Amino acid sequence: MTAGKLYQQLQQQEVQQSMCSLKGSLRTLAVLTLISFTYLSFISLHSSYPSSFISVSSVSLVPATKKTTVLVKDYDDNEISDLYHSPSVFKLNYEEMERNFKIYIYPDGDPNTFYQTPRKLTGKYASEGYFFQNIRESRFQTKDPDQAHLFFIPISCHKMRGKGTSYENMTIIVENYVESLKSKYPYWNRTLGADHFFVTCHDVGVRATEGVPFLIKNAIRVVCSPSYDVGFIPHKDIALPQVLQPFALPAGGNDVENRTTLGFWAGHRNSRIRVILARVWENDTELDISNNRINRATGHLVYQKRFYGSKYCICPGGSQVNSARIADSIHYGCIPVILSNYYDLPFNDILDWHEFSVVLKEQDVYRLKQILKDIPDNKLVSLHKNLVKAQKHFQWNSPPVKYDAFHMVMYDLWLRHHVIKY
Repeated sequence: MTAGKLYQQLQQQEVQQSMCSLKGSLRTLAVLTLISFTYLSFISLHSSYPSSFISVSSVSLVPATKKTTVLVKDYDDNEISDLYHSPSVFKLNYEEMERNFKIYIYPDGDPNTFYQTPRKLTGKYASEGYFFQNIRESRFQTKDPDQAHLFFIPISCHKMRGKGTSYENMTIIVENYVESLKSKYPYWNRTLGADHFFVTCHDVGVRATEGVPFLIKNAIRVVCSPSYDVGFIPHKDIALPQVLQPFALPAGGNDVENRTTLGFWAGHRNSRIRVILARVWENDTELDISNNRINRATGHLVYQKRFYGSKYCICPGGSQVNSARIADSIHYGCIPVILSNYYDLPFNDILDWHEFSVVLKEQDVYRLKQILKDIPDNKLVSLHKNLVKAQKHFQWNSPPVKYDAFHMVMYDLWLRHHVIKY
């Protein structure tokens, strides 16, 4: 073999060795990269991302046949529940709302006409009173309108009514007040009121504002009477839970075995569905149905105690589709049976009402007993457990408490402000 050929062979061997060394280095680099990526992904599962950002690496998705439930390690047991349409989205958005949401409260208005402080925190207008007080005590309020996401119009139709003002005059007062806000501030005009809201409970506020079309159509209405026949617009307006606080007795729950009555209702026959309910089931031996509110003379808190002994509590609509009996049922641990057509239930876009209540149409009243008896025992237990978890969302507090009724209303407002563009 000549020296030249030997030299060429040596060069080829050196090249092959270099290639092998390069391939080895690349393999080593790939393995290290894979290990690093795996480690970082693992760490990301235990770190807190900004609540407005959800990535594949930050959550573990567990498919379900009915809905997709997203499980995150730092959730507590109460939040990992079918109670919510999407537990993870609710938690993350809720946390962002708590950090960032700002409301500007218009300071104008005659204090004798408009709310400056709540008139009362009891009775059928308690939800309205609590909201007015809570918003002023909360960190959501801002004195700088340029920081505000939404603008609160502090109209107290209830307070007007307490002064004997007629509905016609209340409508004029409301219209004049909003017109003054439009002329004095630039905020209504830039969105035609889409980023404004007002809160009113029971029928007084509905009647007082329905004569102001631009307010009804444009502003967000937070109302206890979400009837479609008075212009309630789902996904714009918000159903305010009507809660008669303070409750006479402590919260019930986790006591299914002690509830022996199949279904309970007692009340006035002030609607067609209530008349039918009383006529069909008043004399039934398994359903406890009374066509009049239980008289106090029969005993102390007899009406409230009947909730404790019943599995299901019938909640038919009254003069409006809403009923304070729903919040009573939830508080006392009695699964509410919603018997009303076209009722946009409170927090319906957050809570899955089918997981802690029975939702029926009015025509189902004739089959009511059989429908309730056909619910399996395991489903009854599941509904009851979820009902106990839902109780905190239907409780007003002063000062407000995380996840209570006030914060749920604020969350609904937070969701709606995202779709307002200007």
